[in-house]
Amino acid sequence: MSETFWGLAGTDWALMGAGLAAILGGIGSAIGITIASAVVSGIVSEDSEKFGKLLPIAAMPGTQGIYCFISAVLVLIFFNLLGGKTDLAGVAGFKVFLACMPVAWLCFISAIYQGRTGASAAGIVARRSEDSGKALILPALVETYAVLSLIVTILMLLGLQAAYM
Repeated sequence: MSETFWGLAGTDWALMGAGLAAILGGIGSAIGITIASAVVSGIVSEDSEKFGKLLPIAAMPGTQGIYCFISAVLVLIFFNLLGGKTDLAGVAGFKVFLACMPVAWLCFISAIYQGRTGASAAGIVARRSEDSGKALILPALVETYAVLSLIVTILMLLGLQAAYM
């Protein structure tokens, strides 16, 4: 059995990091989609022709959940956690846990704020449907930081994989 860090084996830490990323990304995405969809639903109830232009705005906060899911799967693959035979040292597993935190927390928060931004942007489409492309840019600005957190987490996981596997 491998050494522990704060009472947990490295595999436990790595799984906790992957799980927390998946959970927080999913929660943030669900909240963000709910916020945007509440406004989009009101607009569509008045003018159903705008549904196609508003759907991307309502769906966009869901990407953060996808980024966190990707990160969790990469932890499972990079550190051979799918086969159940990994003996990851406690400190190494804790580092994997820490590497998951940028994507977990930033995507949790940014999905919520992207939903709020999307709700505001939906108002543009309600008044001027020809400006739906402009409206989509506003929540896309929030997306930038979610993508950056995914990149940071992937780079950190790659570095840890090279060091410990």
